[in-house]
Amino acid sequence: MLRKAGCSEKVIDHCVAVAGLASELAKRHDADHNLVTTAALLHDIGRGKTHGIDHAVVGAEIARDFGLDERIAKIIERHIGAGIPADEARKLGLPKKDYVPKTLEEKIVAHADNLVMGTKKVSIDEVIKNMQKTLGKRHPAIQRMRKLHAELCQ
Repeated sequence: MLRKAGCSEKVIDHCVAVAGLASELAKRHDADHNLVTTAALLHDIGRGKTHGIDHAVVGAEIARDFGLDERIAKIIERHIGAGIPADEARKLGLPKKDYVPKTLEEKIVAHADNLVMGTKKVSIDEVIKNMQKTLGKRHPAIQRMRKLHAELCQ
């Protein structure tokens, strides 16, 4: 499906790495393992069309077009960072909608993606340091990231 959607091998390798970490987190938290792994493998399917922040929205539409379970589409749609509330989404040019992960499975895939750069697992400190460089030290996304990490990894 990733190839059919136009994803590069680099994106596919990243998705496989994220799925590996997501699988570990799913086992730790008694989440729906099949749902988590499938969604993690497909979380960046929208990157076959765009590498912008809208890749999650585009990816969810691709998943729906492929006839995938709506739970997978929601995981893809809500995997960006630690989530984006509707007011921030609008400022970023996304449709005004809440993109904050709600279910355990959505949170696991989003956070596994946060902790994998390329194919390498990175620390939460490295993730937050990069976010602070990009967004500023007090951006609300940083607090959301810390909260998600505490919920899933500590």
